[in-house]
Amino acid sequence: MSSKTLPGRKPALLTFATAAVTAAAVLSGGTAALAENGAPEQFSAGRYIVELSAEPVATYNGGVKGFSATQAEEGERLDTGLAKVDRYRDYLADLRGDALAEVPGAEVLRTYDTVFNGFTAELSGEEALALSKAPGVVSVFPDEELKADTVTTPDFLGLTGSGGVWERQYGGDEHAGEGVIVGILDSGVWPENPSFGALPEPRPDQDVIDGKWNGTCDTGATGDPAKDIECNNKVIGARYYPPAVIQPGDFLSPRDHNGHGSHVGSTAAGNHGVEATVFGKSLGKISGMAPAARLAYYKICWTTADGGCTVSSANAVAAIEDAVNDGVDVINYSISGSTNVAFTPQQQAYFNAAAAGVFVANSAGNSGPGSTVAHNTPWVTTVAASTHGRVSESTVTLGNGATFKGASLTAGLPSAPVVASKNIGLPGGGNAELCAVGSLDPAKAAGKIVACARGTVSRVDKGKAVLAAGGVGMILYNPDPASDDVVLDAHVLPAVHVKAAAGSALLAYIAGTATPTASLSSAVPSMVPAPEMAAFSSAGPALAAGGDLLKPDITAPGVDVYAAVAPPNNNGQMFGPNSGTSMSSPHIAGLAALVIGKHPDWSPMAVKSSLMTTATQTDNAGRPIQRGGHDATAFDYGAGHVNVGKAFDPGLVYDSDAVDWLRWGCGIGELAPRFPELCAEFGALDPTQMNYPSIAIGNFVRSETVTRTVTNVANQTSTYFATTDAPEGTKLTVSPQSLTLRPGQSASFKVTITRTTAPLGAYTEGSYTWRDMRGHAVRSPVVVKPGALSAPKSVEGSGSSGSLNLNGVSGYTGTLSATVTGLAPVVTTPLALSNPDGSNFPTGAPAENAHVKKVETAVPAGATGSFNTYDADYASGTDLDLFFYRKNANGSLTYLGASAGTTAQEGATLPGGATYVVYVDLFASPSNLPVTAKLHTLALGGDAGNLVMSRPSQPVKVDQAYTLTGTWSGLTAGLEYRGIVTYRDATGAVLGTTTVVIRA
Repeated sequence: MSSKTLPGRKPALLTFATAAVTAAAVLSGGTAALAENGAPEQFSAGRYIVELSAEPVATYNGGVKGFSATQAEEGERLDTGLAKVDRYRDYLADLRGDALAEVPGAEVLRTYDTVFNGFTAELSGEEALALSKAPGVVSVFPDEELKADTVTTPDFLGLTGSGGVWERQYGGDEHAGEGVIVGILDSGVWPENPSFGALPEPRPDQDVIDGKWNGTCDTGATGDPAKDIECNNKVIGARYYPPAVIQPGDFLSPRDHNGHGSHVGSTAAGNHGVEATVFGKSLGKISGMAPAARLAYYKICWTTADGGCTVSSANAVAAIEDAVNDGVDVINYSISGSTNVAFTPQQQAYFNAAAAGVFVANSAGNSGPGSTVAHNTPWVTTVAASTHGRVSESTVTLGNGATFKGASLTAGLPSAPVVASKNIGLPGGGNAELCAVGSLDPAKAAGKIVACARGTVSRVDKGKAVLAAGGVGMILYNPDPASDDVVLDAHVLPAVHVKAAAGSALLAYIAGTATPTASLSSAVPSMVPAPEMAAFSSAGPALAAGGDLLKPDITAPGVDVYAAVAPPNNNGQMFGPNSGTSMSSPHIAGLAALVIGKHPDWSPMAVKSSLMTTATQTDNAGRPIQRGGHDATAFDYGAGHVNVGKAFDPGLVYDSDAVDWLRWGCGIGELAPRFPELCAEFGALDPTQMNYPSIAIGNFVRSETVTRTVTNVANQTSTYFATTDAPEGTKLTVSPQSLTLRPGQSASFKVTITRTTAPLGAYTEGSYTWRDMRGHAVRSPVVVKPGALSAPKSVEGSGSSGSLNLNGVSGYTGTLSATVTGLAPVVTTPLALSNPDGSNFPTGAPAENAHVKKVETAVPAGATGSFNTYDADYASGTDLDLFFYRKNANGSLTYLGASAGTTAQEGATLPGGATYVVYVDLFASPSNLPVTAKLHTLALGGDAGNLVMSRPSQPVKVDQAYTLTGTWSGLTAGLEYRGIVTYRDATGAVLGTTTVVIRA
């Protein structure tokens, strides 16, 4: 854990929200932010989140004269009630006013200063562009719409009983989680549900709660008690963040309409022993993970027309800010997120929340396997979903005697005629096979059990469609065996969800029988091996950080979880089963609250480490956790399934802090374009070296060594010995092999992974574990993907002719070939610019004047064009902007976008087969002096024949160094040339590239 501290943030540039630098952009050296296709991105009218350059309260560590540091001391929580915090907030408000002076007509909707420094505003395209280049503005993000990621789990997790966690750690459920506040950022709360009823008074933890809670209960704005809410000593706080348009039925208050938020909050910290019923059928007694903890609700997810709920990213940031200011210890965020970008506005806010001492649980997503996992940052805990061992099943019995089981809560249904929905559709009524609402013919459905295919239409709405058409029951079947999980729902009529094989048998029976019938038995609970990974649970490898961070972190129950819901969107019911990583994330949030209650001095990363390193990889039958009939992997469950009983005394933890996360962000390449000075000061950390409880290496040749640091959090000195389970086809060593640590002492060690026989380009996984004689076993998963080649990213040469060497190491035995694209000259066009006036560029009517000149360039088909200006060509204080247009056949121009930062370093890449017009605008210059601007253009495509590789094909061996010599000739003196060398194996697969720069 680093002891270096963060200063005030340095100003930096990110004009567009998402940046993807193409090969040509790398060649041209451009640093402007680009859209994902490499083209410049436009600003249009809309809602934007504007990030300002000064550090927010949570991470400000001094550096501004007259303002003391506001970030919490190590081991302490952020105190927002201090006078120095108020003074620094006034300073941030002044800076915010300076930025807003650039757009005096903007409508400011929300300001931020605790975990994010900036504001949300309604802006025109011109205003957004102006702010993107205003002094002190770091980023301008479009407000995004995000979606929610939608009992027996206390027993399954070992919380209950005389030997359970509640009894051993807290003396019983009535005290489990005392002193901890859990913040729920979701769709609100249904306060009348007994899961949120008042706790018995007096509360033994009241002094602790009073010492940290700064929040409020904003009851609502409707004036109707049935639509507003009241808080109590269980739900101690509530806020709401309305969208621009509220759907009919939702409440302008923290009251939950959707039900998602009530379910999530009651799972994390709902009251113990609450009797849950659905349509009169008892589900048994339910409990949250930390039943004595307090809840604070932040309603950000609002009901949509289709019954779902969506979140504005601006409101999410506002809620994170309020939650930290209010004093929560834990935040649960069961909302979707980016899979390939780490530093979104929400994750930046969570970065600072974690730095302020708040544990954050995020849902992994519901998109199934294949690099779909979201929330890929080290400062949050990303949670996958798995089963919990108890299912509720009903038996379908056909008229021919065939039977099959399925998920159900039904009270049973005697024999009745059964029909396939696809055979009883109304003409023009919609997709009858999917039982869309209004698609079924009542004359053909009345009195019958209807078989409906899963998909598109929500499962519960299918049942409603059957009931509305007069049906008496529903058999929901999976049409695709590749997606064959069954889900428990609270349906409005007797219903059973069966797998694909059963569905096929059912349809065949219906088609081949004159009068087919079926009956449904009353549902009964049964125990099954668990956990098993849910088919929907998103998995790695993570796209962010190039596969060098293992996500998800952990798995927890997320299938058929019984909890509180909101009656308006749940057929009038107060309880119901839900499935999703939305349900698994609050399990971890609540379990983390239990750990924090016993170890309030642990950092959020120490808590995460304790949960991860004690997790299990086997089910309750002792078998490897399964996914779809196969052994699950670390990409499915991270470190494994939570085993919270051991997390209170993990022995060792892997800790990290904001400086480590910042250096990680510089190392993955996301922060350097935005905060170049900050990355230069603190350095870039190879993401594999992040001090994390797991190891992931997305590509390595032959061997790689990573360093980790552990801290003894036990109360006794202990000696730990390393044991290893090497990934198949590799050798795994730990050095030193033993560590003796006093309480609170830290030590570093190295883990070396060496490829032996592992296939190239395929992941292999293993683990290492630190064990002592006191029963501690601190396990870390290791996932690695051996690569075929290491090659230099770039090489440089000079002169009209010459040669240079490209040296690397091969990770395979075979043939290595190298092909050349280029060399192509960088054409520099001088432009005499003067009289900068700082005005906004008229993108709809571009024209040349004293400070604006244009350059027209045709980029051949098959080539890529890059257009750049560089800071190195100008005096400090020069600000150039580039505006890009495509020239149409009739001579008209189509605006493509801008690169308009606060310096002269601008650029973009554009595809070939078009003519482009680039307007270069001198926005500012030192003392308003004239400037000779230089626009550097490069059209790169094909082999120009001026760079020849000495050995375009050569044999290579594993772990063997290779050298390729490139010889160039015929270059025009005084010009700069650029090109790419692409490496391939004998099959033609691309192994890597090297950029070649020659200054002739």
